[in-house]
Order: sequence, then structure tokens, then C-alpha cells
Amino acid sequence: MSRENSGIKGAIEALLFVSDEPVPASRLAKVLEVATAEVDDVLKALAAEYAADERGFQLREVAGGWRMYTHPAYHQQVEEYVLSWDTRRLSQAALEALAVVAYHQPVTRQGVNAVRGVNSEAVISSLIEKGLVREVGRDKNAGNAILYGTTRTFLERFGLKDLSELPPLAEFAPDPETERAIRERLNALDGSLLDMGDDLEDDDDLEDGELDIEEPATRGEDDGDNA
Repeated sequence: MSRENSGIKGAIEALLFVSDEPVPASRLAKVLEVATAEVDDVLKALAAEYAADERGFQLREVAGGWRMYTHPAYHQQVEEYVLSWDTRRLSQAALEALAVVAYHQPVTRQGVNAVRGVNSEAVISSLIEKGLVREVGRDKNAGNAILYGTTRTFLERFGLKDLSELPPLAEFAPDPETERAIRERLNALDGSLLDMGDDLEDDDDLEDGELDIEEPATRGEDDGDNA
């Protein structure tokens, strides 16, 4: 890999890391403002590098784009880990995603990703399995993306009569600019996850920072933790 190509390697990895669908090389090239051929060379080099190092993940070209996958050799361990999640508890990551859905519903998965700055596909799936989030429709202005909202179970678990009893965001935001920034990021979405340009981590580890939500939450400081 040339010195020039290595300069965009990290950026490509970051964009692929937060993407929940195959991303064409041309799309990556547009975001990074470089030639498609240059991006294609980096993608192939990364795929070869991951394979040679026997990483726990792979980079594959599928359905007209590139996407990260867990290595097939570890699928059994991944399956056992996912099935071992305690459905009565929520991680910090799941709480964050649930809060975004609760306050901005109906919202797409890309919208949740934009607010949190990470790929939230796994935690949203977990929240659906727990009965706290459900599909409520489609956003025709965002490529017919699925819209998510909270459920009656969510209200029951958090001791809320209805959504109007959610504490105002002002109770948790240090100043009005924080809430405005969140709303601006949501409004800026054009239906493409890559346009948000944020990435640092994923949410595969759903056991860190677990919080028991079997008992309804009360207003006040505990409400802030649960939201």
C-alpha cells in the first residue's frame, strides 16, 4: 500500500465500522474526496491484511459494496455470547439508544446512529427482542428506512403513564445548545449513514454497565440514568 493510500486507510475503516449495510467504493470515495480507484485499492489491501492476520472479522465485497463481518470460524462463540444476554437488563449502550428512540420517535436507525455517533444496529435489535422498541412505519424521505418507536412495555418498565411523562431533555442537557445540536444532526441526515462521518466504537459488548430495569424507574436522579 502506497504512502498516499495508507493516509485514507483509517478513514475507510472508520466509515465501514459504523455502516450497517454494504458501502460501494464510489460512495466512500465521494465522502473522502478521493478517486474511486484509490479507495478500491485500499479496500482490497485491507481485506487481504485481515485475512493474513487471521482477524476475528473480515472485509467482504457483497451486494455491490464492502462490509465488515465476523469471521465464520467464531460464529459459534458469537452466537453463544449473544444468546447469553440477560433480557431483563440493559447496558449503557442500550440505554443510550433507547433514550434516542424515546425522545425522537419515530426515528430511523440512521437517526439513532447520528445522535450516538456509533453503529447502533445491535442494540436496537436487542431492544426489539426485549419488547422495548418496535417498528412503527417507514420514512419515504430516507429511502423507505424503518422508523422505530417505544412500546407499551417500555412505559410499564419505566413507570410512565404515557410519553408526555418523559422528563424534558433540558433536565439532562448542560445547556440548550446540546439539544439543538442533536436535532440538527438528525435533520442533516440525507438517508445515508456515512454522511454523519462519526465513528469510534461499536456496541457488540452489551454486558458492560448493565442496569436492572425490572422495577419501574422513579422521577429524579434515577430517571436521568434510565433515560
